[in-house]
Amino acid sequence: MKIAHVTATFPPYWAGTGNVAYHNARLLHERGHDVVVFTASTKRDHELSFPFDVRRLPVTFRVGNAPLTPRLITELQGFDVIHLHYPFIFGAELTVLAARQHRIPLVVTYHNDLIARGLRGRLFDVYNNTAQPTVLSQASLLVGTSLDYAQHSLFWRTKSRAAAVRVLPNGVDTRAFRPAEKSAESFALFVGGLDRAHHFKGVAVLIEAMRSLPRRAVIVGDGDMRAEYERLAEEVAPGRVEFAGRVPLDELARLYAQATVTVLPSTTQGEAFGMVLIEAMASGTAVIATDLPGVRTVVQHGHDGLLVPPGDSGALASALETLLSQPTLAHAMGERGRVKVHSKYDWNVIGDELEQLYEQVVPSTGVGREWQDTKA
Repeated sequence: MKIAHVTATFPPYWAGTGNVAYHNARLLHERGHDVVVFTASTKRDHELSFPFDVRRLPVTFRVGNAPLTPRLITELQGFDVIHLHYPFIFGAELTVLAARQHRIPLVVTYHNDLIARGLRGRLFDVYNNTAQPTVLSQASLLVGTSLDYAQHSLFWRTKSRAAAVRVLPNGVDTRAFRPAEKSAESFALFVGGLDRAHHFKGVAVLIEAMRSLPRRAVIVGDGDMRAEYERLAEEVAPGRVEFAGRVPLDELARLYAQATVTVLPSTTQGEAFGMVLIEAMASGTAVIATDLPGVRTVVQHGHDGLLVPPGDSGALASALETLLSQPTLAHAMGERGRVKVHSKYDWNVIGDELEQLYEQVVPSTGVGREWQDTKA
């Protein structure tokens, strides 16, 4: 099968959507499919090479993670299926035009809602009410990372006009993330972007939760809000919050395995799943996350982690104290999470399910099935 993946971001930018697109493409390539990834060109293109075709298209202009790449229309032809990783402002609209023009089935993975503050948020609202319904209604198949998130997200309103909705969770490389000896000193780990685009990660909530805890937190990540978070940490929890910056994959895996608990204190539905949660679970580490749609499907409260209300630093502090002061309980939760990840979220399991999704829209003739109005 000849498959195109279209994504706004791609490694070496390892953020969620690009990470998922990479693993999807890798799995399909390893299964013998002809895979081409289309993404925007960046200054860091030379840093990595891949065993499959990655076409980094020229950018006419870019607004954050929304690059305009007009060549998508002419490049996206001759494929059995096009898989769009959404949101991709500008790129999504061009992908829909190409799919319609060349009559190629379009699979759309809806990764998360577009949510922001201030002017960016108002612009997102305009886009969400105009372009987004048009894009999603053209899909042959809509894919969500969980039914819970889909039903609570903006895209559910287009469900009646769009194609069938299927669930395909994100996965984790259980070869890269695996258990190791825990640190002698209990500590909490946060992994995520420290930029304004990822304000919803709840870093300030985590720092505030550390105010009353005689414990240590390690924050992995970088961005234009790092200095602001560092000042807050020095003010409310001096000496107890360490900023590690960006770290290589082997160092990240080591930190996951050594941590007592990994925390994801996200505050809005900008967080749809939480890949850091399953990376931590694969490493045998307990997790704390907020009770948000999608995120709460990954964590079974009291079994492999704890859930707290979003934005509640007091509840987060209590959950952190519970696990940081009881390493035996944290270890038991981490082990149960590891077992769950291997059976449900290993990328090899996800790869099998991904192939089955394509088979629903690409019959054996290789000619795409017509768009249809099917309810989930």
